[in-house]
Amino acid sequence: MALTHFDGKGDAHMVDVSDKDVTSRIAVAQGYIRMQLETFEIISEGRAKKGDVLGVARLAGIMGAKRTADLIPLCHPLPITKVSVEMELDVDLPGVRIEATVKTTGQTGVEMEALTAVSTTALTIYDMSKAVDKSMDIGGIHVQLKDGGKSGRYEAK
Repeated sequence: MALTHFDGKGDAHMVDVSDKDVTSRIAVAQGYIRMQLETFEIISEGRAKKGDVLGVARLAGIMGAKRTADLIPLCHPLPITKVSVEMELDVDLPGVRIEATVKTTGQTGVEMEALTAVSTTALTIYDMSKAVDKSMDIGGIHVQLKDGGKSGRYEAK
């Protein structure tokens, strides 16, 4: 199997999707941001000086998904039909588990948009909380589900 973003000479290029069928596409990505318990409590109790950390982070994740083609050089700009960002406070981390779902009807998938949504959400939580905790850890970012298109369905184990 070859990497699709390189031509026969090894030069980077945008994949030509013009011959692909227009189909419904969905991608779900997940990740987390782990923090000190004190930081977790500040966020969960709504005591952050910058305001509603999770509300702002949700909006940032949605905006990140919409701007993915501006951030990832060879990513196609897509007509996104849905972006949702869900967050779960998890005291066992302690931290926040993040899940983003992105949908479109088009000729290429939305995995990059879902991954960007999760990343942007986590980075915004970091940015809004770094005054009290610079040791936060962002990780586990991965595609959980991808469906639609010629390659069909993928679900992470």
